[in-house]
Amino acid sequence: MIRDLMFAARTLRRSPVFALTAALTIALGIGATTAIFSVTNAVLLRPLPYKDPDRLVVLYGDLRARNNLGMPISAENYADIRNGSTAGFDDMAAVFTRRQVLPRADGTPEQVTIGGVTTNFFRLMGASLVVGRDFEDADGAPPPPAPAGPPPAGGAQPQGPQLPTMVILSYEYWQRRFGGDPSVVGADLPSGPGGPPLQRIVGVLAPRFQLLFPPADNMETAPELWTALRLTYDNRNRNAYFLRPIGRLKTGVTVARAQAEVEAAVDGVRKNFPLYATARFYGRLEPMHKTLVEEVRPAILALMGAVVFLLLIACANVANLLLVRASLRGSELAVRSALGAGRWRIVRQLLAEAFLLTAVGAIFGVALAWSGVRELLALAPENLPRLGSVTIDPIVLAFTAAISLGAALLSGLVPAWNVFRFDPMSVLRGSGRAAGLGRTGMLRNIVVVAEVALCFVLLIGSGLMIRSFLALQRIDPGFDAARVLTFQLLGGRGARAAQPAERSAITQEIESALRAVPGVQDVTTSFPFPLTGGYSTIRWGLADALADQSKYQAVDWQMVRPGYFEMMKTRLLDGRTFTPADNDPTRNLVVVDQFLAAKAFPNQSAVGQRILIRIRTPEPEFVEIIGVVAHQRFTSLADAGREQVFVTDGFLGFGAPRWAIRTTADPSAAASQVRAEIAKLDSTLLVSEVEPMATIVWRAQASTRFTLTLIAVFAAIAALLVAVGLYGVLSTLVRQRTAEIGVRMALGAEPSAILSLVVGQGLRLSAAGVAVGLVTAFAVTRLMTTMLVGVRATDPLTFAAMAAVFFAIAAFASWLPARRAAALDPTIALRE
Repeated sequence: MIRDLMFAARTLRRSPVFALTAALTIALGIGATTAIFSVTNAVLLRPLPYKDPDRLVVLYGDLRARNNLGMPISAENYADIRNGSTAGFDDMAAVFTRRQVLPRADGTPEQVTIGGVTTNFFRLMGASLVVGRDFEDADGAPPPPAPAGPPPAGGAQPQGPQLPTMVILSYEYWQRRFGGDPSVVGADLPSGPGGPPLQRIVGVLAPRFQLLFPPADNMETAPELWTALRLTYDNRNRNAYFLRPIGRLKTGVTVARAQAEVEAAVDGVRKNFPLYATARFYGRLEPMHKTLVEEVRPAILALMGAVVFLLLIACANVANLLLVRASLRGSELAVRSALGAGRWRIVRQLLAEAFLLTAVGAIFGVALAWSGVRELLALAPENLPRLGSVTIDPIVLAFTAAISLGAALLSGLVPAWNVFRFDPMSVLRGSGRAAGLGRTGMLRNIVVVAEVALCFVLLIGSGLMIRSFLALQRIDPGFDAARVLTFQLLGGRGARAAQPAERSAITQEIESALRAVPGVQDVTTSFPFPLTGGYSTIRWGLADALADQSKYQAVDWQMVRPGYFEMMKTRLLDGRTFTPADNDPTRNLVVVDQFLAAKAFPNQSAVGQRILIRIRTPEPEFVEIIGVVAHQRFTSLADAGREQVFVTDGFLGFGAPRWAIRTTADPSAAASQVRAEIAKLDSTLLVSEVEPMATIVWRAQASTRFTLTLIAVFAAIAALLVAVGLYGVLSTLVRQRTAEIGVRMALGAEPSAILSLVVGQGLRLSAAGVAVGLVTAFAVTRLMTTMLVGVRATDPLTFAAMAAVFFAIAAFASWLPARRAAALDPTIALRE
């Protein structure tokens, strides 16, 4: 085999153009496949970086009667489920995340991310510490009750002794904030005036610990501080949903068995609390890895399928090149056979050339993939989990070696198989080249048809993604994002203010300061803000829900300042929007979107009607609808989402953290002035997450844009390879039929007839491939359904358009050799 490879190297060195063309063709396929597999490996295949990751499950709460799925769990429900399902679980812990403002070393405010966990969390996840200790059970003891007796003077509520909150630092925050100083363990975390209660550092996590949840769960990936939760299990707080429980199944216990145990525990909750029975509350277990990648799995598998098709097309192209080369070497192979070389010996020699070409292509391909991964990471959407771990690692290199071996076999076996149909005596007796070429014609045609079919499927996929992206561009989000700058204000005097009136005055000061910024047309504040995450739902219902709680439904809510709809240019459909007079806790007024209005009051005006909502009181309260606005896309541009209800920030006591300004020019230019005005107003107020609203909308399209770009690139490369392959086949056909073409022209055939003859051959091959591709595409594109927006997977317009595009490519590829055939001099052709 070594002698075969050495001979193959000498042979290929004498044909550098052929060798380079074949190696680069296979390099494109291997490089693209390697790059996409590196993403597939990191996101879908690599185990989670936790202890026994295959036994970890996440517990979600579903209120099925309200179609409110995937909710967090309240502390009380978590305790009941954990205590009632000990047979199936080794342990169960819970976590939630939030953001907080802490002072830097120089006293300026800094936003940090916090992970609140039960004390057993890190033991369950298998996390290790580099300094200090893990949380102990005592760290999660609830605070002692307030002392008995009459309240102190002034009417303030009596408070029990305050216990410190125990804190574990992330390694990265420890290095950045404290320079890796181990003496911080045991010290209290600086909090500044009016900051959080006493927080005591007890340890430091090992580097790169992450919290891996799907984006829809609104969890911070890398909290900088981890606090031990001092949970008080009080049934008055049973409706406060904030915990994400994680459980580790016992060895041998299936998810289905654990699910049955959880359901038994949840059944007790439903029996003891009728509200949960009417809402049809269920606990749903999902494997942690499965739920993490569920949203992105279809797109990644689609991309993986696309590059496999591209690799097959590259292999087919190289196989065609090798067929041509074998045909041109017919005399050489015949002499070898006549001198005693068996068919297997000749096959081995041809396979050696294919392996050598593929090996060179694989080296180039890995280099392409290495640079391609950087581009992928820059283009990838933020909701792609474990994006930072995508790399060309040994597993990816092993995969590359495997597909390279497969590519060599696919490329080499086609010409090698033709050896068994090879008659050396007829070649030695015949004219050599023509005889050799003739035997490979049918086989080359079959390879080209296969190439066309694979390429057409890729073109259909890219066409569907283009249609989806265009549909996404046309979607009305319910607001105008042009010239809007958004930012978050955290901390400051407003966070320390105890009374609503004081918070209201501070909010008004901020608004006045922002309006004074040059170029600012309008100002508003809101929480949550469209397309920025952090959404939660509340109950709503009509009056009959008081007697039948099963009639309550879920609705998205948003706290806004009067003028929000005008600033965001959200259309008013009926009634009016909020005025400054409505911004009062005593005014039970709401604005609803068109979805809720149509659902609650079909065929009549919703203005003046009353609905029940539960947002600030233990039980729902009546509020009056004063206006109906256009629906806003809150969580996704691709998904309309559920109904919406809007309340004023005064209704909830003031203090919406997300602000937005509309400017007369580029909103980014106003960012520095906004920071300066806020600093003058309150130096402890932190301005964070400053970005134009257009950027937020652009980011909301990232998943579709990512898939579209890659599939379109792969389809373009595939179309180029198929065009080259078709050109090669027809060029060989012209060379093979030179004498025939000369006879035709000598007997009076016009050049146009010769042109039609060759182009017709190319279009017939293309038509056969498109027919096979249509059948394949009808089956394959159905797997893309979840990725498409505003278009069906079997959209006939896309199929017809891509067929027209491909026939145009095929016609051009066929015209080039056809033009050469039509220009032949018949006397020269007959002389051959």
